[in-house]
Amino acid sequence: MRIKTNELTGAALDWAVAKCEGRQEPEVVNNFAVAWYTWPNTHYSTDWAQGGPIIEREDISFRKYHRPDSEAHGKYYARVCRESGTLVGWHKTTGFQQTGPTPLIAAMRCYVASKLGDDIDIPEELTP
Repeated sequence: MRIKTNELTGAALDWAVAKCEGRQEPEVVNNFAVAWYTWPNTHYSTDWAQGGPIIEREDISFRKYHRPDSEAHGKYYARVCRESGTLVGWHKTTGFQQTGPTPLIAAMRCYVASKLGDDIDIPEELTP
């Protein structure tokens, strides 16, 4: 099933990250993305020990939006910034930028979008 990267959550987001990590075609077992040769359950979007190294390696920056009068108040924004010495621009129209309710979810959506695009195909059993 085709889904927008900015709508990925839970097992679907973890499955997409595992795919980006080159885990071939990650299997889905009991609603978890199972990487074929590593740990039994992947939780990139909720476990900093798994998602953190990706954020560091891929140069993903994030910030929390603070503006109580806005719908975006409290959301986290993440974007890839690979150019050394450049300032991170937070314009809505530039780069691979994604949002999420937590910094880790925003960062993993950003990573998936940078590798697979804004829309991806995921296994039917992972759709909400």
